[in-house]
Amino acid sequence: MKIVAVTACPTGIAHTYIGAAKLEKAAKELGHEIKVETQGAMGVENRLSDEDIRQAQAAILAIDIAIEGRERFDGLKTVEVRLQEAIKDTNGLFNKLK
Repeated sequence: MKIVAVTACPTGIAHTYIGAAKLEKAAKELGHEIKVETQGAMGVENRLSDEDIRQAQAAILAIDIAIEGRERFDGLKTVEVRLQEAIKDTNGLFNKLK
């Protein structure tokens, strides 16, 4: 499955990047392709392209704040969780996409 994701926390430092790394690792282990955008203190990094989103079958929003460009995921199967949930139960999060 092709998945796009956004991770974001209020400060956008440690947890944003920990969440992104855990999503990337779990996706690889489960045989999925994923691209993760991070949003926080450093702004938007690894911005998802329109093509990335068009090709995706699902989106994961692991966020603790309002994110920039949320409307990009309209019409796409989306699972939204708090960032801590994504960090603590990453594999369970992928099960929600089924």
